Amino acid sequence: MSTIAGTDSSSGPAGRVGERGSALRGTRGVWRQRGKTSADGSLLERVLAARGLAAADVSLFLEPTLKQLHDPSGIPDLDKAAARLLEALRADEPIVIYGDYDVDGITATAILFHTFRAISATARVSTYVPHRIDEGYGLNESALRELAAGGARVIVSVDCGVTAVGPARAASEAGVDLIITDHHNPPARMEDLPEAFAVVHPRRPDSMYPFGELCGAGVAYKLAWRLATLACGSQRVSPTLRDLLLELLSLTSLGVIADVVPLLGENRVIARFGLPRIKHSSLVGLQALVEASGLAGENVQAEDVGFKLGPRLNACGRMGHAREAVELLTVADGPRAKEIARELTRQNNTRREVEQAIAAQAIELAEQMGMTGPDRRAIVLAHEDWHAGVVGIVCSRLVSKFHRPTLLMHRGPEGCHGSGRSVEGFALTDALGECAEFLSGFGGHDMAAGMRLDSTRLEAFTEAFIAAANRRLGPEELVARIEYDTAATLAEFSQDTIGTLERLAPFGRDNPRVQLLVRDVMLADRPKVLGATGRHAALMLKQERRTLRCLAWDRAAELSSLPTGAVMDAVVVPRISTWNGTRRVEPELVDLRVK
Repeated sequence: MSTIAGTDSSSGPAGRVGERGSALRGTRGVWRQRGKTSADGSLLERVLAARGLAAADVSLFLEPTLKQLHDPSGIPDLDKAAARLLEALRADEPIVIYGDYDVDGITATAILFHTFRAISATARVSTYVPHRIDEGYGLNESALRELAAGGARVIVSVDCGVTAVGPARAASEAGVDLIITDHHNPPARMEDLPEAFAVVHPRRPDSMYPFGELCGAGVAYKLAWRLATLACGSQRVSPTLRDLLLELLSLTSLGVIADVVPLLGENRVIARFGLPRIKHSSLVGLQALVEASGLAGENVQAEDVGFKLGPRLNACGRMGHAREAVELLTVADGPRAKEIARELTRQNNTRREVEQAIAAQAIELAEQMGMTGPDRRAIVLAHEDWHAGVVGIVCSRLVSKFHRPTLLMHRGPEGCHGSGRSVEGFALTDALGECAEFLSGFGGHDMAAGMRLDSTRLEAFTEAFIAAANRRLGPEELVARIEYDTAATLAEFSQDTIGTLERLAPFGRDNPRVQLLVRDVMLADRPKVLGATGRHAALMLKQERRTLRCLAWDRAAELSSLPTGAVMDAVVVPRISTWNGTRRVEPELVDLRVK
């Protein structure tokens, strides 16, 4: 059992907890305040100040509007792409949407598909999604040549392609106009972009677009928007296209949440207006997915996308082929949509079992090979039995447990193929770039990436990557960082006050759930074990005249030795729970430090 004790960080005395820069060490990591704040103002005002929101920006943040979305034409090559697609639709030319196999790519594919069909009901549009294992991520030269041979005149990629120099050349040689839309890290120089008909990317080296953090579905949505205005010859689109663009916000919000892009700026606006539309969506496939996820009748939140809807869509690409997920969100009718949604649920259950088995083995191997200590600050492992479609999720588990970049791969006859996840401050694609001589291919984001290499180069690559991690990360960075917004008292935990904090939703990357530091609370009673498995606990916390029950998930064994009367500091997430129609304040424990 973990020791329930805390010490000040090694940087020296903690000073006044709650001041920016001071730190305490709890049982699960080092606590730091998110930003500078003061003791004045309401709890909401202090939280907003800690998150760096200027007074002038608060109202737009708390009450965003669709008018905050930027003009799509500001994205380089987007107008050129829209004009070519409209020409193809009006000339009845065959168009293929080439999507990625994750939620972002699947929803981006569906966004363009529905837009094309709305502009031209007889549009000759088809979709193509590569097989995760057989073809890997991104544009595939062989696939592009086959699509061209099959009659495609225009191929538009979504969520991939910005580094596909060879495939772009192959498309041109095959007589196809290739339009690339992507959001992954682009080359640093314009001359290194693929020579495609158009390369639509908000972070191209020449881009002046004011928000560069769109996901693939977000870029596709911007293209759909511009295509609609171009088709109507006006910024005011027809009622049919207007209703469609509003409907497509539901799909775009799935991509935003599932791809873990920052929930700020345009992404926040999209999620804020798209999530509520999921419940009432007119898209048959999305309705079926919601029902299969047990969310019928519910208000879909960001957590539901992250833990229920997203994993089901992803499971298809991980355990089989993502074309069924694309079918679900594009052409599937009622019975077929329900059939696919049930199958996605079955595949997701299988994925969970496979994930748990790989995680247990990977944790054991990482510890055996000395990759969890301060001298080797990254984990790089490959195994013949690991499913290449699942290792990316397992990477996230190991990052959470060991707080270091992690690469996990399937090792097969054709080499090693897998995924990586990173920690804040360690740009994964930059580090992979330093080791490019050992790789046959890689791509992705600062926080997530995929890679391939020959098995004979695995050992050399492992050492090179760990050396890169050792240069970029200090030992002090290999611990969990728990950020809280501001200090609060239990007296402030009223339903009304906590309700105001929900105005910061939707929560996600760069806009996490509010976490509060509560100082000098006393344990009013022994921890109570909760749940059928006895893994959870409830703590009765008391401060002056206020007593609140605090839930501690998966921590019953760790907290069982806490004595009644123990005094502690705690970091908690303020929440309101509902049970049998009764609402009550019931915060969730993040970490604690016994004094």
